[in-house]
Amino acid sequence: MTATFVEPGPDFRSFVRGYRHTAFRFEVRDRYNEPSEVEEIRRFEAGEPLSAEFVEPWRAMMRERTADGARMTRVRVVTEPHSSYTRFALHLGTLNVEAGEDIRYLPRHAPAVAELPDHDWWLIDSTRVGILRFADDDVLVGAELIDDPEMVVRYNYWRDVALHYATPLREYVGDQG
Repeated sequence: MTATFVEPGPDFRSFVRGYRHTAFRFEVRDRYNEPSEVEEIRRFEAGEPLSAEFVEPWRAMMRERTADGARMTRVRVVTEPHSSYTRFALHLGTLNVEAGEDIRYLPRHAPAVAELPDHDWWLIDSTRVGILRFADDDVLVGAELIDDPEMVVRYNYWRDVALHYATPLREYVGDQG
């Protein structure tokens, strides 16, 4: 298998946002250390209102892509009870779902999780995989981009398993109380 490594930046954004039909994200981490989120996480943890501008570029892209017939779906494997970061992501998720993104949750203790990879990844148009790599401090350092058909088929299978067992955000939030 050959893979091309890309660092965060234009090439990585082009990979993720370059989907024509479908983009799928699988997340397994209880925390992400995204520099652009630091202030909003601080505000969220302090009980202050979040800036609508913070998520608007992503929401605008979701509205545009959804209107064009493209779909973005993500499954988040989460530890219960939730970490502060997961609560933050749930809050942001409700905004992103309103814009057209399909976000689902799968509790880490669910039996299906044992069948799934223990790393984050993107599947773009069911033909390209990006395995995400993080530093010890949870900062994204890049992704290994793979288009090997055998690996792509495996990730398509894992996507289907994750989607089958995961609960849509609105239902998951309702189940949480």
